[in-house]
Amino acid sequence: MADPSAKKTNGTFPPVDVVIVNYNSTDYLLSCIRSIYRVNNGNSLNIYVEDNGSVDGVERVSREWGDVNLSIKESNEGYSRSVNDGLKKSRAPYVVLLNPDTVLNPGFFGKVIRCMEEDPAIGVLGPRILNPDGTIQGSARSYPTALTALFGRNSLLTRWFPDNPISRRNMLHFRSDGKTPMAVDWVSGACMVVRKEALERVGVLDERFFMYWEDVDLCRRMGDGGWKVVYYPEPAVVHHVGGSSGKLLFRSVYEFHKSCYRLVMKNSRIPEGILAPVLLSLLAARLGAVLLYHAVMNRK
Repeated sequence: MADPSAKKTNGTFPPVDVVIVNYNSTDYLLSCIRSIYRVNNGNSLNIYVEDNGSVDGVERVSREWGDVNLSIKESNEGYSRSVNDGLKKSRAPYVVLLNPDTVLNPGFFGKVIRCMEEDPAIGVLGPRILNPDGTIQGSARSYPTALTALFGRNSLLTRWFPDNPISRRNMLHFRSDGKTPMAVDWVSGACMVVRKEALERVGVLDERFFMYWEDVDLCRRMGDGGWKVVYYPEPAVVHHVGGSSGKLLFRSVYEFHKSCYRLVMKNSRIPEGILAPVLLSLLAARLGAVLLYHAVMNRK
């Protein structure tokens, strides 16, 4: 019997596609796909896995599920490009962009699709994202500013002083009542439900973002295009942070800062000749500080 929350008033549940980009996270990926089938309850759904040259036995996906559309690339082509490859194959009106290190909680599909069906202006919806211990990840946020570098979700200052007013203004889930959909600036790409019509109007992911910050860029373009970006805490997803990126620390941290540079340069009105050298210097200093922090922590 299908989940009642997946039913519209006319009794039909629109088709949904899931796009997952995998890179050497196949153990997580297998768990993720199991959760998708476990909570789907037989509704029309296709899963597209775009693998970026993993060497940890991604072929296991096809052995366990013959109906999963698995595409294996020869090398790591980047997250944004691989998502776009999956989107080209997708035909459903709704697409769930999902990290491989996530697990969907029961009722997920019915809740997110019902919410988007009831408000056709929603272009992107982000669910509540939980850490494995049940605490909430700050997945709904305001647009980044210069202070985000110091008071972002994972910054040292936020970890030391989690209730400081700057971090609370950045992490918008603090304003949520835990049930009601609310408009936000952007939601985490770890799990993002996207209306295909909105994507066709504002464009797919910007492939200049190899990984990181592509979710902010997409949500900003959605907002600029007149679409709502919504955080909906009723459906929930568990996210094992760093299931892919944690395996290559330097590459991960470097790409994070490189994409941050691209995002700022893309949206700033300050002349490039003035902004670029200042921004590069600040990001290089932050990159060095983050790598030094991890080096010290790894020695303990």
